[in-house]
Formats: sequence, C-alpha cells, structure tokens
Amino acid sequence: MPDILIVYYSRTGNVAQLARLVARGVEEVPGMRARLRSVPPVAPVTETAAPPVPDAGAPYATPEDLRECAGVILGSPTRFGNMAAPLKHFLDSTGAEWASGALVGKPAAAFTSTGTTHGGQEATLLTMLLPLLHHGALIVGLPFTEAALNATRAGGTPYGASHVAGTSGERALGEEAKILARTLGRRVATVAAKLAA
Repeated sequence: MPDILIVYYSRTGNVAQLARLVARGVEEVPGMRARLRSVPPVAPVTETAAPPVPDAGAPYATPEDLRECAGVILGSPTRFGNMAAPLKHFLDSTGAEWASGALVGKPAAAFTSTGTTHGGQEATLLTMLLPLLHHGALIVGLPFTEAALNATRAGGTPYGASHVAGTSGERALGEEAKILARTLGRRVATVAAKLAA
C-alpha cells in the first residue's frame, strides 16, 4: 500500500493536530496510507544529539521515508513568516535525496499554524513549498472550489491548510480548518493514486 509521508514539527501541539487531520484525509483515499513523522528540535548548543526515537508522538523522519513515499506533506508552525528551524534543518539534510531524484514527480503540499491572523501563514507555506519544487515534487494546493476555503475566518489558503491558534494557543481548530486539513491530505493521496495508476 503506498504511503503519503507527513513530516512535521510541532512545539505546542497545533501542527501535530493538523498533521493527524491531514493523515485522516490521506486514508480516506482507497489504497493509500499515511506515514506520520516528526523532526527533532534543534538548539543553539549542538553537542547534545536528540534521541533516535522521540519520547512521545510520531517517530522522527528519515531519508528512507522520503525515498519510499508516494507523496509528501510538510507541516510547521510559523516563525517570522518562515518554517521553523527543525523542519528546515531536516530539509537541509536531504541533499542525497535531491541528487537521486527521490521526490521527482511525487505530489507534495504543506500546512501551518500561526499565533496571529497576520503571522505569515502564506509566507511560511511558500518557504516549505520552495524546497519541494527544488526536489522536483508536484505541488498540490487547495482550490477555491473548496467551500471551506471561502468560509474560513481562522486560516486556510490556496497554498495549503492553516490555522490561527492565538498567541497562547487558545483557539481550537475550527470546522473549516479541520475540513481543509483533511481535504489537503485527500488531494495529495488522490494525485498519488492517479500517478501510480
């Protein structure tokens, strides 16, 4: 059964919640399976390595996950309009996969969560899509034919699923954000299934 790889970093749990919803959307497509993977945090002091397996949550992503997947979806909180350093660090380590073309022709997408409405959701999504374009992936977004994209007041863009969590993370995911996260997963899985056929 083909896997859609969902690689994310989540500090407060909002991106992890989106990742689980994206995974649900992937698994709504017959014959497709979601492979949830996280990335370890990074710190200014680099002498201490992260354990090979996290204490809780999804296992850490590996280069093998990229090579084996039928599609990939990246998720990160927003950091000044950019993806968080842990996800960037992981992507920066994928030179061998880039050289071998591991993601060429595979569908890919992105999702994010911000603390504020104008916290840089679209810019952050674009920062995740750029490395995927360099890898030769086929970018899948959310078209405005999705009714929830036109109705949402708490995130959601054509560049990918998103959520405005509030500066203290006090805002729960709204129904539109949940729908759009699942839709994103379903769209990537559907494209992957069509490409496999």
